[in-house]
Amino acid sequence: MTKLTELLGCKHPVILGAMGVICNPELVAAVSEAGGFGLLATAFTSDAEFLRKQIKDTKELTQNPFGANLQVMNPLTSELINILADEGVKAVTVSGGSPKTIIPLLKDKGMKIIPVVPTVDVARKSEALGVDAIIAEGSESGGIQGFRGASTMVLVPAVVDAVNVPVIAAGGIADSRGYRAALALGAAGVQVGTRFIATKECIAHQNYKNAVIDLNESSTQLINLGAFRVRALSTPFAEKLLSDPSQTGGGFSGQGIEESWLKGDMDAGFLPAGEVTGLIKDIPSVKDIIDEMIQ
Repeated sequence: MTKLTELLGCKHPVILGAMGVICNPELVAAVSEAGGFGLLATAFTSDAEFLRKQIKDTKELTQNPFGANLQVMNPLTSELINILADEGVKAVTVSGGSPKTIIPLLKDKGMKIIPVVPTVDVARKSEALGVDAIIAEGSESGGIQGFRGASTMVLVPAVVDAVNVPVIAAGGIADSRGYRAALALGAAGVQVGTRFIATKECIAHQNYKNAVIDLNESSTQLINLGAFRVRALSTPFAEKLLSDPSQTGGGFSGQGIEESWLKGDMDAGFLPAGEVTGLIKDIPSVKDIIDEMIQ
């Protein structure tokens, strides 16, 4: 057992990247059942009790440890932390802003804290705040990003050299080649997002999954949403947002996300994904992915 797997209580150092409303309990539990560490997503949670229900649903599917991702920008984050602690969740990842404001509350609850960082500077500052591990997320990753950052190949070893806590690599990892490369860069484990969209257990609509496996490594775009950017598939909707930035709000609304991610309307919202789409060609089970990855 490595320091990271001991920290998380799992068998394999493979973490599910939190992917909004498609981090459903079935997917989270499948990752944990396969020996990884599943994460529930809270970025779009507007009812704190909904998170409690998701935790209970996940517990019915696995007895193995799992955690959650906390988005600092969510105004309910403090309430969500209390629910996670009440339900016995022991570790969280933190993104969408500086973890500084919520670290005291997390520490008070005895929870392990793993922030997602885009730069060495943020990694050093996070370590100084007393976090337990760090996710170094390269700029090729899907979903929410800032306006600064480096590729996984550069960022991960740079962060490894700069901090003393375990470093988890994220961005561009979909199979055993990416997993081994991350370990070679000095990472203690990996966080995987886009690859788990195209799985049997994920509730993403089949149109979303098909787009992930049909498009190539150059078929994503960075969409500017003002305070942050989102890397998403190059669909006609995404191209429209790039040509008319004033329309971006609708693509990130609750209705737009549900219609596109869950109901398959490709013109209702953008579809987050990383450049690693170019390596994804099938829709297997979560267990098949993790077994191949850590072989």
